[in-house]
Amino acid sequence: MSKNKLRILVSGSTGQLGQELRYIARQYPSFTFDFKNRKGFDLSSERSINQVLSTPYDYFINAGAYTAVDKAESDKKTAFQVNAKALDHIGKYAQARTKIIHISSDYVYHNDPNRPLLESDPTKAKGVYARSKLDGENYLLKRRPDALVIRTSWVYSSFGNNFVKTMLKLGQSRDELNIVADQYGTPTYARDIAETIMHMIINMGISTYTKSPKSGVYNFSNAGLTNWADFARAIFKNKGISCHIGETTTKAYNAPAPRPLWSMMSKEKIQRDFHIKIPNWKQSLHSCLLELDRSKT
Repeated sequence: MSKNKLRILVSGSTGQLGQELRYIARQYPSFTFDFKNRKGFDLSSERSINQVLSTPYDYFINAGAYTAVDKAESDKKTAFQVNAKALDHIGKYAQARTKIIHISSDYVYHNDPNRPLLESDPTKAKGVYARSKLDGENYLLKRRPDALVIRTSWVYSSFGNNFVKTMLKLGQSRDELNIVADQYGTPTYARDIAETIMHMIINMGISTYTKSPKSGVYNFSNAGLTNWADFARAIFKNKGISCHIGETTTKAYNAPAPRPLWSMMSKEKIQRDFHIKIPNWKQSLHSCLLELDRSKT
């Protein structure tokens, strides 16, 4: 291994984003990646965090999280340990040279200003998952103001379990599905998140992109706006599935955890600071479905 290669640590290697980062890592031969799953890097353990971060990494992408939104309501201790307290430990033990890139969630906003949400908008996190993610951001940025926090939304991938794969399965076995239609936001392909993070890392020190070191909160999702019912319709249209989509409401669905009704985020800040090109969600959905087809062959 070349001593000149920059070292990138990735937590949550078995999650959607972690697997996408592993998939695209081959495109970046000038970096050495160290992918850690829960066994190798337990975010619920201060000791594990201390041990792993004692290694001198150049970048740490924290893709690990407690993401079972509804289960979190009855598993508060674990959710806060992984999503919140772990970030305090990360900020405490990460070496000064390590640039921390942490993945957060649109759930922290939970308000509707009748326009795309800005990073500077007030946060009104509701529910255990949302509050734990917001606490995690605050813990990290208090200890490490130089960290980057990326808020994203409605994540799916060709890897792992997600809405797209669930719809494909159900659409082929049922004639009709009722999907929530009063939650608006933007589906985000995890591969686009992975590629955006690598773009940010590569260009972080280039003066034409960043006149000064960038830090703090950035929104990132694909472009466009939809709701869950129309997202499902787009999946079925792409695959020629004839299952009918009926519409229901958030109130009628009655999930244990509160869901934000508005999650469309402005991406102007990340586009301005890092010259990110963001594909429309329909384009990225098509790319993911093609990837799923390729993985079956």
